[in-house]
Amino acid sequence: MKTAKAANLGVLVLVELGALAAAAYWGLTRDTSLDWLVSVAALTAMVALWSLFGAPRARFRTRGGGRVAFEVLWFGAGVAALWAAGAVAWALVLAVVCAVSKSLAVSWGQ
Repeated sequence: MKTAKAANLGVLVLVELGALAAAAYWGLTRDTSLDWLVSVAALTAMVALWSLFGAPRARFRTRGGGRVAFEVLWFGAGVAALWAAGAVAWALVLAVVCAVSKSLAVSWGQ
């Protein structure tokens, strides 16, 4: 069980990175001459939100229902970004992996 819990923590980190990558990818798929700027802005917004509300040392650390709402919106933004970029299969994969991993984390008290 100890190995499974450690593996789940690794998956949680990968899911967080996946949401960030999804936001950046979405920006790059915009049909503008400044798509790289949109990508950087989307990534910066996601990082700023995570550092303010989601990180272990966040300035405004959320707990309980607020934490659940924040994570649903934050990870949901990653899924929505992939969906909007046309990567529907990857959006579904991110959503399922996130739901399973977060459910295990809650049940294991991680």
